[in-house]
Amino acid sequence: MDKKLKVAVIGNGGISGVHLNGYAQNPNVEIYALCDINPERVNHRGDQYNVPAERRFTNVYEMLEACPEIDACSVCTWNAAHAECTIAALNAGKHVLCEKPMAMNEQEAKAMKEAAEKNGKLLMIGFVRRFGNDCAIVQDFANNDFFGEMYYAKANYRRRKGAPGGWFGDKSRSGGGPLIDLGVHVIDLVRYLMGGHKPVSVYGATFKKLGDKKNIKDKAGYSSASRSQNDIFDVEDLASAMVRFDNGSVLQVEASFTLNQEEISIGTIELFGTKGGARMDPGLKLFTDMNDYMANVELTAPTALSFEGLFENEINHFVDCVMNGTPCRAPAEDGVTLMKILDGIYESARTGHEVILED
Repeated sequence: MDKKLKVAVIGNGGISGVHLNGYAQNPNVEIYALCDINPERVNHRGDQYNVPAERRFTNVYEMLEACPEIDACSVCTWNAAHAECTIAALNAGKHVLCEKPMAMNEQEAKAMKEAAEKNGKLLMIGFVRRFGNDCAIVQDFANNDFFGEMYYAKANYRRRKGAPGGWFGDKSRSGGGPLIDLGVHVIDLVRYLMGGHKPVSVYGATFKKLGDKKNIKDKAGYSSASRSQNDIFDVEDLASAMVRFDNGSVLQVEASFTLNQEEISIGTIELFGTKGGARMDPGLKLFTDMNDYMANVELTAPTALSFEGLFENEINHFVDCVMNGTPCRAPAEDGVTLMKILDGIYESARTGHEVILED
């Protein structure tokens, strides 16, 4: 493909900024069109990235009809619109990078994957942690058999006061709370690092005890671009779960928007293998035996997750996949699997019982 890739970004809120910045830095891309239901927001992004007024839209179907020359789209809407916008773009013959979580549930995710297959287009899911420097280092150790058999992992993404507001607390638009917003990052990263095994069962619990703590005067955490004085909060504020995979390995996960803990935000991943273990917190520490002594190892290289270049790596990979047919590192199939896990956890929390994940 000699010409530049013409890209449209659907949904121009907070997360769209990193997509647009990534595309703007890629010499093979032209940011061609923008779409958002909020005219002020689409015009703000249009002014930022020099998108002509005639290619700024408030309706995704109108954009796709008016601009058939678009090659690819990023879908950066709230979760409830992921499936509709993604399927519309795929049916219009566009490749799609859809932000995480893939959809509101497994059923929607499967429909998205089927649309990609039917139209012969790439559907990549925004599992950005797969493109982090810390992920690459741990993978390097795993590929060289440092861990042996990885059989247990713990992951958490816990905030003390970190409800973003806006649509994030509205279940009709988000699909859930910290589990589907934050937990999705660490569940996917651990599954990816452990070899992408098939989940077979889950046991979960969710709580709504503290809400979004609007009364707290301290400002903390990420704030949604859609935050308002009239926000509702009908999602869980804490989720805890255990996921079992078909090779016998197990993942324990916790995610919270609000929790009475010491730290404002905790994002720790621990991996346990037969030869060695690791803790990403946020820098990497390795644990093993050397000469029959227990040893803790820290690298001299920087190992903490760096946001510098993180999303650019993801965007560049998507562009490379579209333009050169490079195998996708975050395919739709993995997004469907993640939604299966999340659906199972929410169902287990509702019933109080383990849920067996069927094919």
